[in-house]
Amino acid sequence: MTSPLTTSATEGRWTPRLWGTLLVLCAAMFLDALDVSMVGVALPSIGSELDLSTSTLQWIVSGYILGYGGLLLLGGRTADLLGRRQVFLVALGVFALASLLGGLVDSGPLLIASRFIKGLSAAFTAPAGLSIITTTFAEGPLRNRALSIYTTCAATGFSMGLVLSGLLTEASWRLTMLLPAPIALIALFAGLKLLPHSEREKDHNGYDIPGAVIGTASMLLLVFSVVEAPESGWASARTLLSFLAVAVLLTVFVRIEQRSAGPLVRLGVLRSGDQLRAQLGAMTLFGSYVGFQFLVTLYMQSLLGWSALHTALAFLPAGAIVALSATKMGAIVDRFGTQRLIAVGFVLMIVGYALFLRVSLDPGYATLILPSMVLIGGAFALIFPSLNIQATNGVDDHEQGMVSGLLNTSVQVGGAIFLAVVTAVVAANSSGGSSPQAVLDSYRPGLMVVTAIAFVGLLISLPGLRTRRSPESLVVVKSVQGVRSGQGEAVQAQSTQEEAGAERVAVRD
Repeated sequence: MTSPLTTSATEGRWTPRLWGTLLVLCAAMFLDALDVSMVGVALPSIGSELDLSTSTLQWIVSGYILGYGGLLLLGGRTADLLGRRQVFLVALGVFALASLLGGLVDSGPLLIASRFIKGLSAAFTAPAGLSIITTTFAEGPLRNRALSIYTTCAATGFSMGLVLSGLLTEASWRLTMLLPAPIALIALFAGLKLLPHSEREKDHNGYDIPGAVIGTASMLLLVFSVVEAPESGWASARTLLSFLAVAVLLTVFVRIEQRSAGPLVRLGVLRSGDQLRAQLGAMTLFGSYVGFQFLVTLYMQSLLGWSALHTALAFLPAGAIVALSATKMGAIVDRFGTQRLIAVGFVLMIVGYALFLRVSLDPGYATLILPSMVLIGGAFALIFPSLNIQATNGVDDHEQGMVSGLLNTSVQVGGAIFLAVVTAVVAANSSGGSSPQAVLDSYRPGLMVVTAIAFVGLLISLPGLRTRRSPESLVVVKSVQGVRSGQGEAVQAQSTQEEAGAERVAVRD
């Protein structure tokens, strides 16, 4: 039976409860981004009050990344097997408690532990929340609209976090840790009333315990190795052995998934060109942007002497463009398809990064920085919702959590890997002295790498344009009882509408 909530989404009627469900899920996405952006500005104050070294401070950020990136695959599959609603609400409650703990502790190790727990909980809320949307809203215009709003909340949360962190840190860094707690609790209580009940997957072939253990271990070790490589040296024996161990674990994981009756990740899903391009596109999108933000933040604060708030406001136009475009992106995707928007978005991103290569010690905000931020914001508005739509279209309900976990893993691992690469390039070119101009010159190769990563993202998207049929060429006819069941068939446009409960959805991708 289709729930009333799902039926209303299928028939195009967005009831107050349906809007409430989407807002709860958006709140969790918003919190994830808010938390990441707020902590960076607070690090100097944390280190001063708790007497932490620079290497220890790094783990306040890296601890979150480790928990988040390392457990996303497990989080996505857990949502499919144990129920999306249950997993989402439990993880959101843990996130609230960890936020409270992080704002009250007086010990560096305890603070890092709270950050790891928050990353761990986000690894369960992110794929569970995305899969709730994709199983509630029918594939097509309705889902595209919902996903465009949902994914926009990440950029909005990140932008607001930058501004709020500058304001809250002036009072106390603890406020940056505590702020997510009440928001998470409000979302939790609202979710208990609004989120649709989801059944556990009944027809699965057992639990892939070996795959879960090896897969989680390989992701944790990969993120840990990437985070530690700049500190210990990319060519050091420790780093090389660590990456060798990752390769061995991933090889074992693939063999387990190929033989398992109920795999943690069904590797066959990556045979789809659209799916593979979505995963690689997510890696290059976030990898390039995280590296860009890292360098530009250092440039503005260390070389230009801007305050944290001034820096946050400089980034704000990019986030504002993404937020303002949220309600329109669904219709734009319906009209042009995900592949075209992704390709155009990467072109805008490349131009935005390339413009910043002209940066100097006396830049004009209106003539240099603002145009780059506008182009990058426009690129994100086009690419990020399109990637989510492309990754989840055509996937059966019982695998939505798995695919959502894969996409979020691509985001986190891509960000961690490419940030480490950019950092290494800057370090390798920083032997020209400590003068402001020398430091700026060391940043430029890193910006070139960022631009190159975005160019790779564009190249990845191009095959989809060549093989793409026109958006109007296919029509999917599904019964309301069988929406998202995987039983709908592609038929010609002249199919009769007299079939009971039939729904026609133009397949854009």
